[in-house]
Amino acid sequence: MNINQYFNQGAGASFSFTREQASSFAKDIAGDFNPLHDVETKKFCVPGDLLFSIALAKLGVSKKMQFTFSGMVSDGIELDFSCNEAANIKVIDGSEKEYLSINRDGEKSDNAELASLLAQRYVEFSGHTFPHVLVPLMEKENAMINPARPLVIYENMSIDLDRLDIANPTLEVTNTELQVNGKRGRAILQFVFKDGDEVVGRGEKLMALSGLREFDAAVINAVVEDYNERKKAYFA
Repeated sequence: MNINQYFNQGAGASFSFTREQASSFAKDIAGDFNPLHDVETKKFCVPGDLLFSIALAKLGVSKKMQFTFSGMVSDGIELDFSCNEAANIKVIDGSEKEYLSINRDGEKSDNAELASLLAQRYVEFSGHTFPHVLVPLMEKENAMINPARPLVIYENMSIDLDRLDIANPTLEVTNTELQVNGKRGRAILQFVFKDGDEVVGRGEKLMALSGLREFDAAVINAVVEDYNERKKAYFA
């Protein structure tokens, strides 16, 4: 994955995105066809996984990392890291509005290939959260998002690696769970990184869901069908 083609380098260490770059990353790299990432949509949003991938490329890979998302990034916003060498880093704009906080600890590697491979493996998994992971969880818990206003917010993700000399990382899902509390819910996706047959790290992705209502298979099936048709049309 050549991450450089999915953002524009600005003055100093700042960076920004065009709608075309962010949308292409979502679809071509992450396999994510959320309408929020469509070039023509009114409420456009840069994928959180693109910010994550750029952070690894620019800051390196630490054994322990946590990424907490706090704001939606649109196109054309100039972003920068608050301090590249700190343990706690924020992704901010020119007005110091925060969009992402990064906490890291332990040994660090500046191996660009490792950063690229870890990012790509995670993004390939993360981008397929809907419908592959969320729909079965919603059915199990008899709860679903509002199809007219599907509010699923990427809260945070964390990675804890045992070592950094990983040759060919792969990702394997170990547990998925949806906790429902009235109209709100939290999806917990846990996974491990492997190098060959050896587990070399663990991770977790958390998402907040709101506007939940009773599960309706016919309605969700229609949403999934529309999603798949959009994906099919894109690659046609």
